[in-house]
Amino acid sequence: MQYTILVYETASELTARTDPKRKDAYWGAYRAYTTALREAGVMVGGAALEPPRTATTVRQHDGKRRVQDGPFAETKEQLGGYVVIDVPSLDKALEWAARCPSASTGAAEVRPNMSPSPPPA
Repeated sequence: MQYTILVYETASELTARTDPKRKDAYWGAYRAYTTALREAGVMVGGAALEPPRTATTVRQHDGKRRVQDGPFAETKEQLGGYVVIDVPSLDKALEWAARCPSASTGAAEVRPNMSPSPPPA
C-alpha cells in the first residue's frame, strides 16, 4: 500500500536549508533518509517544496476565483515536502516517518494514498 509522509518543519528548520552554517547538516540528514528509503526499495517519489512564502492559495466562492499569496494559515510548522512510500502496513509507514528528520523538530504526518479510482458512491 502507498502512504505519503508529509514533512512539516518549523521556520527555523526551513531557514536551515540556505543558512551557510546549517545547510550541510540539514540536507545531509535528508540525503541519508532518502538514501535509506531507496535502498530499502520503498520510496516511490517525493520532493522538497519551496518555502511557504512562495505559495499561492486559490479558493473558488460563488463562481469567483480568489487568490491569496502565501499559505492560508500561519502555523508553527509548515509543509516543507513529502515522500511517497510503498510498504505493507501502516506500522511500517510509521516506522519510516519516525526516521524522517522533521519528526524530531516538527512533524511527519502519514496518510494512506487513495486508490486511483474513487470508491463507488
